[in-house]
Amino acid sequence: MYFNGTAQVNEKGHLQIGGVDTLDLVSQFGTPLYVYDVALIRERARGFKETFDKLGVKAQVAYASKAFSTIAMVQLVEEEGLSLDVVSAGELYTALAADFPVERIHFHGNNKSREELEMALDKGIGCIVVDNLYELQLLERVCGEKNQKANILLRVTPGIEAHTHDYILTGQEDSKFGFDLQNGQAEAALQNALNSQAFEVLGIHCHIGSQIFETTGFILAAQKIFEKLNDWKQRLSFEPAVLNLGGGFGIRYTNEDEPIAASQYVEDIITEVKNLAQHYDMKMPEIWIEPGRSLVGDAGTTLYKIGSRKEVPDVRKYLAVDGGMSDNIRPALYQAKYEAVLAGRPLEKANEVVSIAGKCCESGDMLIWDLPLPESDDNDVLAVFCTGAYGYSMANNYNRLPRPPVVFVENGEAQLVVRRETLDDLIRLDLSIQTKIKN
Repeated sequence: MYFNGTAQVNEKGHLQIGGVDTLDLVSQFGTPLYVYDVALIRERARGFKETFDKLGVKAQVAYASKAFSTIAMVQLVEEEGLSLDVVSAGELYTALAADFPVERIHFHGNNKSREELEMALDKGIGCIVVDNLYELQLLERVCGEKNQKANILLRVTPGIEAHTHDYILTGQEDSKFGFDLQNGQAEAALQNALNSQAFEVLGIHCHIGSQIFETTGFILAAQKIFEKLNDWKQRLSFEPAVLNLGGGFGIRYTNEDEPIAASQYVEDIITEVKNLAQHYDMKMPEIWIEPGRSLVGDAGTTLYKIGSRKEVPDVRKYLAVDGGMSDNIRPALYQAKYEAVLAGRPLEKANEVVSIAGKCCESGDMLIWDLPLPESDDNDVLAVFCTGAYGYSMANNYNRLPRPPVVFVENGEAQLVVRRETLDDLIRLDLSIQTKIKN
């Protein structure tokens, strides 16, 4: 079994994370439970940031908070000296509640509302990543009304398709995101932005996809962007101060995945951008990247209590757990794959193959198909690895299931950073119908 970060087997034979026995965590906080290995998050963050520092390249590493956004997580990002990528008023509000430095906040999104843009300007955030012409025009009006100037990046789609799941491709030409680099949309947006008194155009942004295990896509995207930048330099006298190549750096979920080190992504990107800037006789831009999943994905583990068992003779054995698509919708949404062990017996030899079912009233609520496990019962706890990205952030209350709590573990200590929702929380926003008064 592959263990991430500080995960190991302790002297009791139990799975331990951050120096804390996972069965002790279950006794204290119950199940389902999200557990985050803080030391691993710090290691991942430093792997990106220190490579830029070592190579003497000006950069910003902005955590993509859509992967997992809570006050405690934002505070951890600030401790590690990263910037922050937000995509909604809610994520921005969370960052502000965590006292995150506003100058290091970048606001993304393909349909920012007037209210969100006003909030961003009022709070003085560092950069708005403009996604389309509608937004460019709306932001210009809002800046005019407030007599403010906005720092912006223009998001472009360079036409590069990453080798990943179709649902999470974002850099190809047919995308809901960004200005197309090839058909003139990006140039028209750039001309409008440069001619406006409302904007300081910092540079260009792109994002080519997710779960990428090589640097080829980033290199090709940089090449396409620099070809266009060279043209814009000659005709529009524009050179970017910033080139943001997005995120999408892959992690290991199962033995089918072969990610590369954070430092390798950074080194290859820096090398290519330096070569391109020199080739086109352009100033070396500041490089921004946006890791999300690669910072928190394999740092998260979800603990479940095993419940019912069902066997269909000569077909399949099902084990049900007390969570499912309400706390991890990725298997249903993306057919995502995971590995898991019994937390109390992680090294015991498997003697059966089971499929892990969630408790939601949906036949598609399956967390793992065909998982080798030792024989288990309802006294056992299942630990599902690499659930740190898009688990809590996409959690929902389907079937009116309360969302699980979140615990940070580090150096033998556990800290509750999100409490478990209660049944009262589920109805807190509900209103009763008004009884009509009969005449």
